Order: sequence, then structure tokens, then C-alpha cells
Amino acid sequence: MDDNDHVAHAILEAIASRAMLDRGLLPEFSPEALAELAEISGPAREKDDQVRDLRKLLWASIDNDDSRDLDQLTAAEALSGGKTRILVAVADVDSLVRKGSALDLQAQHNTTSVYTPAKIFPMLPEKLSTDLTSLNPQQDRLAIVIDMVIGKDGSVQDSGVYRAVVRNYAQLAYNGVAAWLEGDAEIPEAAAAAPGMAEGLRTQDKVAQLMKNFRHRQGALSLQTIEAKAVFDEGSICDLLAEETNRAKEIIEYFMIAANEVTVRYLRSKKFPTIRRVVKTPRRWGRIIEIAAQHGFRLPEGPDSRALEQFLIGAKSADQLRFPDLSLAVIKLLGNGEYMAESAKSEGLGHFGLAVQHYTHSTAPNRRYVDLITQRLLKAAIEGRPSPYKMSELEDLAAHCTEMEDLVTKVERQMGKSAAALLLKNRIGERFEALVTGAAPKGTWVRLIDMPVEGMLKSGQQGLDVGDRLRVELISVDIERGFIDFKRVGPSRS
Repeated sequence: MDDNDHVAHAILEAIASRAMLDRGLLPEFSPEALAELAEISGPAREKDDQVRDLRKLLWASIDNDDSRDLDQLTAAEALSGGKTRILVAVADVDSLVRKGSALDLQAQHNTTSVYTPAKIFPMLPEKLSTDLTSLNPQQDRLAIVIDMVIGKDGSVQDSGVYRAVVRNYAQLAYNGVAAWLEGDAEIPEAAAAAPGMAEGLRTQDKVAQLMKNFRHRQGALSLQTIEAKAVFDEGSICDLLAEETNRAKEIIEYFMIAANEVTVRYLRSKKFPTIRRVVKTPRRWGRIIEIAAQHGFRLPEGPDSRALEQFLIGAKSADQLRFPDLSLAVIKLLGNGEYMAESAKSEGLGHFGLAVQHYTHSTAPNRRYVDLITQRLLKAAIEGRPSPYKMSELEDLAAHCTEMEDLVTKVERQMGKSAAALLLKNRIGERFEALVTGAAPKGTWVRLIDMPVEGMLKSGQQGLDVGDRLRVELISVDIERGFIDFKRVGPSRS
């Protein structure tokens, strides 16, 4: 394999397919799903009194530079009294992917798109997810609209949910919009071509920052991690770039969090069950207390998101460069999120990291199956029909989606490590600064400080815990299995 790294892209794609199959995931679409797909000739059209015509609003999509499955659009409108109307349009995927169809059952199996360095394995075929159910530029599309009034303090003061036909006037990318908002570049061409779009985007940015500040006053956590993106050059992997947040990403982040909360409240008001996204009380709060103490901050004995947020703000201010490493340690100690079915009367467990009681996933139905389930519940509630799912169905689906999400995460992590192993295979014996990101009986994991790479510590792990710093040496890599192994060679030099 070493002699063939000029075809790294093909190597990683083949490994990803095998990794998915090993975990019971499907890298290809079934003949039944493809046959059903062939019968779909165009986007969904509906003549319905309940479908509003919102094509005149200045809608835009903001996503990754290479995204082609556009799940949501946003628009803004200034109101009196310092309030702002924020609208989120979510692609109506259900109109073409019906419950119980072959396409639906295929999507239900994997439950999410799988993102690997060399290839995206979409939850739905690209004919749908990047075309007929995608909110593509200059195309009329059906959508579910979350309509919110945001106060000048950043809180959601009123909201509505309804069906509409929308039109995307500008397909934009996070980095281009952020550079313009921060004064480092000209306005993106697609935005400049739509009269009034610049003002609308600045309004969205202003409101997103108000919403961000409001949420963090409520105890939402200022966590920041660095995600690695593999860079290819003529089929060879040449670098791993760290992707960080920016103001354009925060527009989408805070609008989607609000839209997901509104969705749950709307379904509860209609006495519908939901699948919630929950993060329970942290499993290892005691270790979080210890890490805070190492930074000179005292946390209360019991889990407290507001106190933890105050610690995180102070730590970021004190050492912004290393803050993502601290964030990663805290995230590991908070524990994983999961899906849980909740009746209309249930208060639910809430989401500790977001400091919200009622939260779901609803804004990415081309990419996540839970969002498609939620969309079907919403459409039934809007139209006054009974729930398309029994409570027992939702309980089974929530458990299945949690299980499959865990498997998908393992594949994505393995493939990230396979890409890193391919990049590092000629650097055996080099030494690096590292941070402990996982410590359990089955092994200790470390993340390199100056490169977004995580691997296993094969020796010297005694006495280490999540958040500790150390110096390591790269001793071996296994590209096929995504193994990157280190040994401890001493304390951190910083």
C-alpha cells in the first residue's frame, strides 16, 4: 500500500466501504431503492391551500464550500421595536421519500449520511439529496418553514411552523460569507447578484450574535473543537487542515438550534410525540472539576452548566490557542448525545451542552433520518392529521438511530485516522506534544497539539487521565484499520 499512495483517494474510498460493511452499514443503494428512484422524474409539486408562496423572500443557503445537499435556507426581516423576523426553510424531503418506501427503508438503515475523507456516502441517492429534494439556487422547492420573532435580547419571542414554496437566491459558503462579514474580502458574487441580500445577511449576522449571547447567558457551553479535513492533490493526501468556527457558521448554528426548539414546542402544542436529542447530566463531572481546578477555577460539586460556561469563557480568554484541546477533554467527559422518544406530556431530559429542555433534530432531512421522521410529524400536525408514528415505533427508531449514529461515528473516526496514518506513514520516530482525550481500561488515547490527529498510547499510560498533557513519539501506523500508535516519552514541554 505504501507504494501506491499516489492513489490515496481510491485507497481511502475502498477502506471506507469495507469499514461500513464491517459495521453493518450499507455503502450502496439497494436495487429496490434504485428502481423506485428511477420512477421519480422531478421535484415535488403541490397545489394546496396550506402551502404558502414565499418565493419573494430573499432566501439564501450557507453551507460548506463543497456542499451540494442543501437542507435549509434562511431569511431575515427587520421589525419594529428592535425585533427581527428570522425564517428557516427546511427541504420537504418527505414529499418524495414516503414512509415505508424502499428509499425510506434504505435511509432508515444507515440513518445518516457518512462523511469520510475520500467520499460521502449519502443517506439518500444524489438524484434526490443534491437535486430534487435539495434547495438548489433559482429553483422552486417545497419546504417546512420555521418562522421566528427574535427580540433585541436574542430570545425567541414568537414562532410559527407551516408549509411553503421557497426559492434560493444565493448559494453561499461559510468561509466566503465569514471573510466578507469580518471585512477581509468582498461580498460573495452570488450574494452581490441578489439586490438586498447584503443587508439581509448583515441582519442575520447581527441577530445570530444576539442569540449566541442569550444562549450563553442561559448556560449553553462555549465549546470549540478542531475538525480535520483531508486535502488531496491529484489523488494524493497532502495535508490535514483544521476547520474552525466563524461568524457565518454561527448564523446557521444558532438559527438551527432555535428552529429545533420551536419544532419541539410546536409538536407538543399539537399533542404530538417527538424524538428528542438529549445529552444527560455529565457522567464524569468529578473529572471536569479536577480539570477546572488545574486552571484555577472552582466548580460546584453538582453539575452546573452556567458555572461550567463561566470556566470555559475564562479559559478561552486565558489561552485561546489551546482552548480547543480543553474543549475536547470536556466534551469527552460530558458523554455522548442520544435520541429518545418523548410523549407530548413528557418534560424530557434536556440537552446539557445547549442548556435547553426541549431539543430535536429537524433541519437536515436529506442527511439525517431523525430529521425526516420529525418532518413527517410536523406535516401531520400542520395538516391536522394523526401522528404517522405510534409511540412504540418512535421508541424503536430512537434507539436504532442512536445505535447507528454510534457506528457511523466510528467509521468516520476510523477514516479520519486512516487519512492521518497515510499522511504520517513516513514520520515514524518523530516526537510531538499531545493531550489525553480518552482514558479507559481498554486504552488511552491522545491528540496531537499541533496537528489534528488522534491515536492510541501503547506505553506509558499509567497515571494519565483526560486533559493531561504529555510528549509522545509516533511508533507505528496501520492505514487499513486507521491505527496510529504512540508511546509516552516524557512530560509536556509547554
